[in-house]
Amino acid sequence: MTEPQANNPLHGITLEQILNHLVARYGWAEMGRLIEIRCFNSDPSIKSSLKFLRKTPWARAKVEELYLRSVS
Repeated sequence: MTEPQANNPLHGITLEQILNHLVARYGWAEMGRLIEIRCFNSDPSIKSSLKFLRKTPWARAKVEELYLRSVS
């Protein structure tokens, strides 16, 4: 059986939901300034960002950290 994820604030939130929230709050330009990755600065889109972030754990961690700071 799986244990409840009471201590995980990201439980039940998809990466796409996180990106949509951040884009709505900051916009692509500000996200690119806060987290310097090419998928935010060069022809940004949700699809390309999802593809990159799913393959790149360090970048995903930075995006999740920014999300947690934005909702707290």
